[in-house]
Amino acid sequence: MSLLEGIIESRNNPLAVVEDIATDNNWAFERSGDDEVTIVSKGDWIDYQLSFTWMGEIEALHLACAFDMKIPQARLAEVQRLIAAINEQLWVGHFDLWTHSGMVMHRQALVLPGGLTASASQCESMLVNAIQACERYYPAFQFVVWAGKSAAEAMSAAMFDTEGEA
Repeated sequence: MSLLEGIIESRNNPLAVVEDIATDNNWAFERSGDDEVTIVSKGDWIDYQLSFTWMGEIEALHLACAFDMKIPQARLAEVQRLIAAINEQLWVGHFDLWTHSGMVMHRQALVLPGGLTASASQCESMLVNAIQACERYYPAFQFVVWAGKSAAEAMSAAMFDTEGEA
């Protein structure tokens, strides 16, 4: 690859856009390789680890937003029911439970075929959407995992919108 090809390819790499967003917002980030950038974002409930991965073979920018919550074996089935109920409510992205690690995460992808480039607005939208979904449903996961509630009870509480502050 020539130097010029490398410069053009790096401009088309959506991870450069993600790095620019992190820099502009003074967010800590780490480039863990040519194909991944990880950002840590503080939420109202917990800190989120957002990993943007460029998947060149399928021409997609993948975002996984994880939070530190290990699911005990006894609550796995109910958490899976909760995830199914949450995913029915989402228009963009979805939650997954990685059973091998017991980790819950919100995932989504931006498909960029044929050399299309990602805009800052698209990447910011992915990031904001992931954090908003995690913030909205984190308490529901807490209800199921630590309070022993059913998925239906947790969803009922999560779907209750409050306004104002006490």
